[in-house]
Amino acid sequence: MIDRYTLPAMKGIWGEENKLSKWLKIEVLACEAMVELGQVPREALDEIREKAAFDVERVKEIERRTRHDVVAFLENLAENIGPSARFLHMGMTSSDILDTGLALQMRDASDVLLDDSARMLGLLKEMALTHRGTVMMGRTHGVHAEPITFGLKLAVWAFETRRNLDRLLAARATVGYGKISGAVGTYGSLDPYVERHVCESLGLKPAEAATQVLQRDRHAEYMCALALSASSLEKFATEIRALQKTEFMEAEEPFREGQTGSSAMPHKRNPIICERICGLARVIRGNNQVALENVALWHERDISHSSAERVILPDSTTLLDYMLNKFIEVIDGLVVYPEKMERDIGLTGGLIFSEKLLLALVAKGVTRQEAYRMVQRNAMASVRGEKPFAEGLLADEEVRGYLSAAEVEACFDIRASLTRIDDIFERLEGLKTEP
Repeated sequence: MIDRYTLPAMKGIWGEENKLSKWLKIEVLACEAMVELGQVPREALDEIREKAAFDVERVKEIERRTRHDVVAFLENLAENIGPSARFLHMGMTSSDILDTGLALQMRDASDVLLDDSARMLGLLKEMALTHRGTVMMGRTHGVHAEPITFGLKLAVWAFETRRNLDRLLAARATVGYGKISGAVGTYGSLDPYVERHVCESLGLKPAEAATQVLQRDRHAEYMCALALSASSLEKFATEIRALQKTEFMEAEEPFREGQTGSSAMPHKRNPIICERICGLARVIRGNNQVALENVALWHERDISHSSAERVILPDSTTLLDYMLNKFIEVIDGLVVYPEKMERDIGLTGGLIFSEKLLLALVAKGVTRQEAYRMVQRNAMASVRGEKPFAEGLLADEEVRGYLSAAEVEACFDIRASLTRIDDIFERLEGLKTEP
C-alpha cells in the first residue's frame, strides 16, 4: 500500500542523478554571477549551458581513480564541455556545492514530510471530532483513573502532530541556507555577489558566516525535528498496541482480508504496523545522536560529518516518510470498539468516581484529609470484594452525615466528568491542518 504514496519521490530526492543535477545548477549559477562581474566571458557561459552534461556511471568511474566525488564530477563535465569548463568552480571549494546542494535536497525532503504530516493531521482531527463523545477509560500508570473520550485521546495526538509539523517547518527554514564562500569561508577568491546570486536563484539564504562548511547545528536541528516526529509516531503507535491487547481490545489496527498474524496460531491479529513504527523510531533517534555529534568539527572543518550524513539524512527522511504513511494507513483503517470501552469503564464498580466523592465531601466542609480517608476506606473495601463501592458509601454513617443518598448517587454520573471537554474540541475545530 505504501508505494502509492511518496517513497518514490523521496528516493528521487536522494538519488545520484538529482544530487549531481543540483551540483551542476550551482556551478552554472556561479558562472552567471561571474559573467556579470566580468570574470568569465559570456561566450564561455553560453558554451557551458549548451554542453554541460554528466553521466552518473562515468562520474563513479572517474571517482574510483580520483577518490574525490566533486573532482570526478567536474572532470566529467569538462569531457563534455571542452576548454570553457576551466571557468567552472573558479574560487570555489567542494563544500560550496556539496553543502548548498545538500540544503536543496533537505528542503525537498522536508516538503514531502510536511505533506505527509498535514495529511495525517487532517485524519486525526477528523477522527477526533467523530469520537468526541465516545467514552472510554482514562488510565494513569496503566490503572483506571477517570473517564475520557477516545476523541480526546486523538485530539491530544492532533495537537502534537501540529507541533511536529511546525518544527519541521522551522527546521526547513534552518537548513535553507547555502554557502559559496571558498576554502575557509573568507571569500578569498570569490566575490560575495556570487554567493548571493546562487542562493537567491535557488530560493536559499546565504549563510551569515561559514567556515569551509555550513555549520552542522543546522543539520542537527533538522534531525531533531525528524526524531521528535518519529517519537510522537511511536507514542501513538504504542497506545494503539496497548489498546489492542486481548484484555482490552478497545481499538485495533486494520487487519486485511487474507492477512495472517502467525505461522502457528491462526487466531492471531497482531499490531505489526504499529510495532514496526516503534522500531523505526529508534533508528531515527539513533541517527539524531549522530547529527549532534557532527556539530563539533576540527577548526574550519574536517570530513568526519560527511560520511555519516550520507547515511543518516537519506535514511531518516525516507524512514519518517514511510512511518507517516504507515500511520496514516493505520488511522484510516482503525477499528474502534465503543462497546468494549463502555464495558471496561465498569470493571472497577464505580471506583473511578472517587474524586467526585472526595470533592463533594470537601464542599460540605470536611477537610481534604478526612474526606480522602472516608472515600479511600470504602474504595479499599470494594477492592477487597467486601462490598460494592456505592453500597459501602451509602452504608457509611460518617459519609452519610454529610451526603444524602441522592448526592452520593450523583457522584456516579459519568456525564459530570465530561461536561467541559467541549472547550478542547472547540480549539481542535480551529486547528489549522495545512503546512
